[in-house]
Amino acid sequence: MVLKPFHTQALNGLCSKDQLDLLDSVDCLRSQGISHYVSLPQIIVCGDQSSGKSSVLEAISGVPFPTKSNLCTRFPIELVLRKTSHIGVSVSIVPHESRSESEKLSLGGFHEKLDDFDGLPTLIENAKAALAISMHGRAFSKDLLRIEVSGPDRPHLTIVDLPGLIHSETKQQSASDVELVQDVVKAYMKEPRSIILAVVSAKNDYANQIVLKLARATDKKGSRTLGVITKPDTLIANSESEAMYVSLARNQDVEFRLGWHVLKNMDSETGEWSLTDRDVKEKEFFSQGIWEDLPHSLLGVDKLRERLSKVLLRQIAAELPSLIDEIEIKSNACRNRLDKLGEPRTTLDEQRLYLLHISQAFQSLIKASVDGTYNDPFFEDPQSEPGYQKRIRAVVQNLSQDFAGHIARRGHRREIPKSTGNTPISRSVISTTREEFMDHIEHLMQRTRGRELPGTFNPMIVADLFLEQSKPWEAITRSHIVRVWKAAKEFLRFTTTYVADAATSKSLFQKIFEPALNQLLRILNAKTTELLTPHQKSHPITYNHYFTETLQKVRSGRSRDEYTRIIKDFFGESSLELVYVNGAKDFRPLVTALVKHTEPDMNRFACSEALDCMEAYYKVALKRFVDDIAIEVIEAKLISPLHDIFSPITVTSMPADLVTSIAGESEENRAQREQLNKQLEVLMKGTETCKRFIGVRILGADDSTIQSGATSSSADYVPTDIDEASDDSASDFLRPLPDRLHRSTSPSLVEPPSALEERVEVGESAREVRFRPTASKKEKKKKKSIFTEAGAVFEAD
Repeated sequence: MVLKPFHTQALNGLCSKDQLDLLDSVDCLRSQGISHYVSLPQIIVCGDQSSGKSSVLEAISGVPFPTKSNLCTRFPIELVLRKTSHIGVSVSIVPHESRSESEKLSLGGFHEKLDDFDGLPTLIENAKAALAISMHGRAFSKDLLRIEVSGPDRPHLTIVDLPGLIHSETKQQSASDVELVQDVVKAYMKEPRSIILAVVSAKNDYANQIVLKLARATDKKGSRTLGVITKPDTLIANSESEAMYVSLARNQDVEFRLGWHVLKNMDSETGEWSLTDRDVKEKEFFSQGIWEDLPHSLLGVDKLRERLSKVLLRQIAAELPSLIDEIEIKSNACRNRLDKLGEPRTTLDEQRLYLLHISQAFQSLIKASVDGTYNDPFFEDPQSEPGYQKRIRAVVQNLSQDFAGHIARRGHRREIPKSTGNTPISRSVISTTREEFMDHIEHLMQRTRGRELPGTFNPMIVADLFLEQSKPWEAITRSHIVRVWKAAKEFLRFTTTYVADAATSKSLFQKIFEPALNQLLRILNAKTTELLTPHQKSHPITYNHYFTETLQKVRSGRSRDEYTRIIKDFFGESSLELVYVNGAKDFRPLVTALVKHTEPDMNRFACSEALDCMEAYYKVALKRFVDDIAIEVIEAKLISPLHDIFSPITVTSMPADLVTSIAGESEENRAQREQLNKQLEVLMKGTETCKRFIGVRILGADDSTIQSGATSSSADYVPTDIDEASDDSASDFLRPLPDRLHRSTSPSLVEPPSALEERVEVGESAREVRFRPTASKKEKKKKKSIFTEAGAVFEAD
């Protein structure tokens, strides 16, 4: 195979063997498919349509992409360049996650090798056909074309070229295409470990180019964006536009932490040209005019390759700790889902055993929730709605308290407002005066008169009055019962979802829990009817002394109010708190007034007595009824039986066909287990790969990939050749832990490796910071002070 070679000394010695191993490891992670689950460090090339992205990519990689002015990138292209002893080019399609399984299988079969790059345009057209881009009128696709190029003269880079951002729809590009391209670019930009290569064409005002707006929106601090200016040769020499772009290149306008770079690519309309011709023309252009004054480190493709390699290395090194943490989180989530699925269940014994395990976990959670001990992770945050619904004891307590308050306010038919008038009366309650209430009772007594003497009343009148007064109880109580039952049902749904996989929990709920809950609801309603019946059909009975105490209190209170009124009238005072009596006074009229207080109308007296008895009995009966509902209905008939709805005894006595219908593994579950095992294997391999490089060293404040902008003490500071030389001197920029332990001269590294795995060291140079996984609180404090003294720009943990 013959590929276009690179003739540049800049790539020689760019990456040490350890650095190559690290970059290969990230590629290995990507090829293993871990990027489907975890964001990996990568460089993405973004820009507006026709901004020169493909020319930039070709200049960096030496891969001749189609760069005609009337062509554009139709799908993301991942270009993997690796410096290896063997030469090779392979091309494949990575289907987007939104594709169906059959489409993924079909597109995943697209895999071709090239003898040379002359066939690349044809192959890209074949990929378009495979993705049905032109066949069905689709202009763009979310699927990814992966091109792997290896050889001894290739730079070590992985770059993703994204479709160009479209300003407005045309005949060839619809509004949906505009939206699709933006969605694809935003999705790649939002990945926190992506380095954004924002390509801006000098042909247009950079303020109007969409790529800068999107880059700023997703990378607000500009910490992972490197700007690239293309087509500087289209600017008029010494013009205002040229000065603006030079200012941009110096990082003085749109500031990015990684700064800006300028490239001069060949015009695609000028005919055939080689990479050597391109590089010569570029150097010639930057050696004259205003561009000559810019530092060489900001100009040309050779310097850009260096910057990108170092940027990618630093990004990978900086993200390794968080990458390992994220892989571990995803691995644990995989294990949890596999635990829910349990072992493969093909035989009846395996299925019954699975249900036994679930029933034990179920009973444990039910007991904890009913007892109010919410220590299990199942209960989550009480501030969240699911977390509260899982705490069934709290839910029942609150609902019962609401019920008691609700029935106290709205459980009676009529109410005589208190003289203070501070307590509002519910709209469902009839507000009436005592005299109006007595008129109603008198009418009722006339119609139910028996053999009672004048001034007395038939005891059954109290039963009639109480039945009328307590009529709202049934509706309020049954509504409360349903609310508590629904809360218990929701609680059981959360519990089964937690202890079993989705298919099993669904079957359990349909075949075990719903029938049991419906039976419990019938029992609850029957018990409620049983408790309501004595209050609705029997005559009042109570031996509670609270009844007589309440009755006496009501009567004495009313008498006290009447006596107070008579005495006030006698003395002509508005208050009895302090009354002065001057001289002798005849109190016989007062005594007469007090004696005449008795009710002359015997029927009215009987009505008053009946009303007092009914009100006193109502208070006693209501307190008893509320407690009965809470204890004999909610607790005894609903909460207590929850524990036994699904127990090991229940599982043991289940018929074989029921066990199989619930726990038998569906095709969906088998596929899910296979997928989860595959995912876990990928993640575990990723962990092993990353942990080989857990000890890394990161360059400090004079890092040559960081470009200062206008806000720096020196506005025009840019990376210098001296900086680059000092960077290259750090040949062990990234080195596996065992090698670095052997090489280190620090006294603290004489300890055995087991003691070092929890340590952070600062090397002899203040620019070197080594990372370790975790540390104690004391050591964390020590870390912070060490970093402060070292003046490093990266902090551990």
